[in-house]
Amino acid sequence: MADQMDGKGRPPKRRSGLTRGQKGLIAAAAVLAVALAGVLAWQSLFVRPDLNTGKTEPQETEEPTDPVEEIDWGEGTRPRSDGERKSQDYYTVLILGRDTGGGGNTDTMLLASYDVTNQKATVMSIPRDTMVNVSWDIKKINSVYNTYGGGDRGIQALYKEISQLVGFEPDYQVIVEWEAVGEIVDAMGGVWFDVPRNMNYDDPLQNLHIHQEKGYRLLTGEDAMEVLRYRHDNRKNGVTLGYPEGDVGRIKTQQAFLKAMVEQLLKVENVPKVRQFIQVFQDNVETNLTFQNILWFAQAAFLGGLKAENVEFVTMPGNSSAYAYSASISKANGEYSEASYVTPYPNELLELVNTKLSPYAEVFTRSDLDMMTVNSDGSVSSSTGHVEDSNATHPRSYWQAQWTPQEPEEETPPEGETGTGTGPDAGAPETGGAAGTPGDGETTDPGGATEPGTGSIDPDTGDLIDPETGGIIDPGTGQILDPGTGQVIGQLPGGSGDPAAGESGGTAPESPDSQPSDGETAPPVDPGTSDGGTAAPDDGFIIVT
Repeated sequence: MADQMDGKGRPPKRRSGLTRGQKGLIAAAAVLAVALAGVLAWQSLFVRPDLNTGKTEPQETEEPTDPVEEIDWGEGTRPRSDGERKSQDYYTVLILGRDTGGGGNTDTMLLASYDVTNQKATVMSIPRDTMVNVSWDIKKINSVYNTYGGGDRGIQALYKEISQLVGFEPDYQVIVEWEAVGEIVDAMGGVWFDVPRNMNYDDPLQNLHIHQEKGYRLLTGEDAMEVLRYRHDNRKNGVTLGYPEGDVGRIKTQQAFLKAMVEQLLKVENVPKVRQFIQVFQDNVETNLTFQNILWFAQAAFLGGLKAENVEFVTMPGNSSAYAYSASISKANGEYSEASYVTPYPNELLELVNTKLSPYAEVFTRSDLDMMTVNSDGSVSSSTGHVEDSNATHPRSYWQAQWTPQEPEEETPPEGETGTGTGPDAGAPETGGAAGTPGDGETTDPGGATEPGTGSIDPDTGDLIDPETGGIIDPGTGQILDPGTGQVIGQLPGGSGDPAAGESGGTAPESPDSQPSDGETAPPVDPGTSDGGTAAPDDGFIIVT
């Protein structure tokens, strides 16, 4: 036993059977294992979106709205939802901007495609006045969200209409609160941008105040939000100064700003801020993309080499001067009247869909897209051959049948009867139409009350809603207002805003926004751009030349 001890009384060290080279390999393997575990943990944060599960509803918020039913595509063409794709990583996203600071509207609608393989992206803006194939009277796409009561139902309805318009279902939906843009701008340290005109607008009811000076400068998040929200100045001396192209001008400003923002966002110095940007995104977005999906897109853009010049912003090509028959406006005016729309240019939109928006290799034809057209007689038609509102296909005959005055027929009571009677043999007096049909003052809608002869009362806001247009009725004037913009879209007969209502026996005091008196003219210079202009005949806007 003693011979097995070393000089210090300890057992001798056993020699390892491994050579120095083998030990080195083991150490290297251990290091690689740790590194691999780290890589796997890191990669788990970046999950490529699964296109097989993309077409689901947005994730539930903390306070979910009413259950959303499956989309009813109606009798029109069903949008394409599968097929051979142009590349493995070609994604499409419907982006809806919801502006709580501007009344909760969703009139900013973007359809984006991102070809990750080739690092190219296209973002198409859809004008809020775009005509869509719906069954109600005012067929502007901006009316869809409110007509369906907002919330998830409104978003789903918008998804349906935009899908039918372009012929395919976008892979994902992103509903962004506009405040997110301002927060990202602040996180970036501001965005340099050339503000196109002076902007001055105040709406105390919405606590919305816009005051921006024309010129190139560094915008804060608050500045950016004012520029993005601006439509026109307050009405003054009977005219309203704004973009010469109306909503299309606003879209161009938004696109120019987003282009500048993307260009500055993709700079190397912003790479460390990616997680901060994504946190802002998470706090202000409802989407069916996961957090890991969003990280994957961010990684693909920053590390994949997406350049600002490869991000293209376009507006849906279309005619912004289309006019189609409107039953509600005709009723308000007491004569055949039309509403203004933006209608797609079929060939140009089809080309844009096939070359830059659709993820599918198969080429679309006109019948695949539900593009509305206004004909010379004021009627409308669809590229699919099916129109949801049959009355819109023959408007003049419909107008004549509904509103041509007719002599009332005299009714002679049967012999022996002198009145309507409410005795035991007379029965209950009639209060409505046929069984199952609400009469005057009644409603089949459990969510709201009906104001006799006018419309229904929104149970949430207390607003009086016109049943034909979905617009808000001003009880003081009888004017029908667009719920998205507050602009007048119609007039109830007999209201104080109705020219046919007659004199009221008095003169209202002149307001600051009243029309110029005799001898006065609108200012010849637009202070927003320092350019001259002329008043538009329809809406009182100054058209800057």
